[in-house]
Amino acid sequence: MYAITIPEPGGPEALVWDEVPEPVAGEGEVLVEVVAGAVNRADILQRQGFYNPPPGASPYPGLECSGRIAEIGPGVSGWAVGDEVCALLSGGGYAEKVAVPAGQLMPVPKGVSLAQAAALPEVVCTVWSNVFMVSHLRPGETLLVHGGSSGIGTMAIQLAKAVGARVAVTAGSKDKLDRCAELGADILVNYREQDFVAEVKEATDGAGADVILDNMGAKYLDRNVRTLAVNGRLAIIGLQGGVKGELNIGALLAKRGAVSATSLRARPLGEKAAIVAAVREHVWPLLDAGHVRPVVDREMPMSDAAGAHRVLEESGHVGKVLLVVP
Repeated sequence: MYAITIPEPGGPEALVWDEVPEPVAGEGEVLVEVVAGAVNRADILQRQGFYNPPPGASPYPGLECSGRIAEIGPGVSGWAVGDEVCALLSGGGYAEKVAVPAGQLMPVPKGVSLAQAAALPEVVCTVWSNVFMVSHLRPGETLLVHGGSSGIGTMAIQLAKAVGARVAVTAGSKDKLDRCAELGADILVNYREQDFVAEVKEATDGAGADVILDNMGAKYLDRNVRTLAVNGRLAIIGLQGGVKGELNIGALLAKRGAVSATSLRARPLGEKAAIVAAVREHVWPLLDAGHVRPVVDREMPMSDAAGAHRVLEESGHVGKVLLVVP
């Protein structure tokens, strides 16, 4: 089979479509014939040599995919060869086939194409686990999403609105903010021109955001704490703004606030399976009913993964960029 390999870390040109050994479905796994994979910021870090796969994971990039089950491994029940699925991965989505733990499989939702289902697993599991399972966003509360036009952001807007929350977003252009508004965002902040602390405070009559989903890390830490409402929860899922910041514990105490930081990739299989089960229970009915949809910016050939990485690095996209197997 063919897969995107990384012979040496580097720029997008480091990604090479090459022939590699075919994976085997082990105990508790299925082999998926990949139709599409999705590009995530973590893939860029892996390409650059900064984010290696966890032990035992595929060495190829790709944290989510969609396709058809080609083989059932020992100890797997409830799935059959030919089933159309999407999957949360620890790696290997940029390939023609990938072995997947059965607990990380999800059926393709009604009304979503098999290829576009590849845009779902990583973002839905990230948003549901952080915004709802950890931060417990409730109806009537305000969620602030940094990077509202990203894959994570576009899904967070839709899920928060579906449960009756108010949504504030930051993005870097009017066009991106307009797209966020189309998805239901209520408070729109251009981070290049506006102070999100002041804007969110004004829009909430001084209360602030009950939950903040943050992809920036250090750069936004102090401002995020200042933006939190009393009893607010800050969920950090990315480090695009650096890894070391100063936390004003006094300000956090005054807010009776909480800060959490999580990632999906290195979690034990049991934790991932629990998140996937919760997503199937709570999010899949919303997808099946058409209340929530993946937002896909474009589909590109998987062999042109380098071009897809350039699209992400230029940040001109809205939603997900997919890689489709020829």
